Amino acid sequence: MAAVDGLIALGPAAVGPLLANLDAHNYGARAWAVRALAGIGDPRGLDLLQDALATDVGPSVRRAAARGLGTLRLETLAEEERQQVRERCLGALESGRGDGEWVVRYAVAVGLEGLALPLPRSHPLSDRVAASLGRLHDPEREDTLVVRLRAGVALQRLDAR
Repeated sequence: MAAVDGLIALGPAAVGPLLANLDAHNYGARAWAVRALAGIGDPRGLDLLQDALATDVGPSVRRAAARGLGTLRLETLAEEERQQVRERCLGALESGRGDGEWVVRYAVAVGLEGLALPLPRSHPLSDRVAASLGRLHDPEREDTLVVRLRAGVALQRLDAR
């Protein structure tokens, strides 16, 4: 964890070396890299975060990826690029709603909230995020109470902005 915290503290300077030295066959290294990239929030980590949420065997890695998809720092990108990245993040998080592990679905709710909070209510993605959170909040679709509660908190926070 200290190494991940150090990489996060380095910020964007750590992203290039992390991505360049990623060994897809070394699960431990990949898991720590996902955690670091999620914490840094650099959009260059988008492909890895998407892939990790969709395919990683470790629920903690999928959880970190879901959180990271909601906290990418997009201010350096042109508006058109921001929109494309947001669309990709939202698509990945929408798919993550069906994860078999409640901790991942909880993180998906957190990621959805993080993705939508900076957006105005009138933004086209705001309705999709609210619909996704509504599915996680619905007891007919989500069995785990803590996931439903977290989705409810996210919906309240989005309504209050």
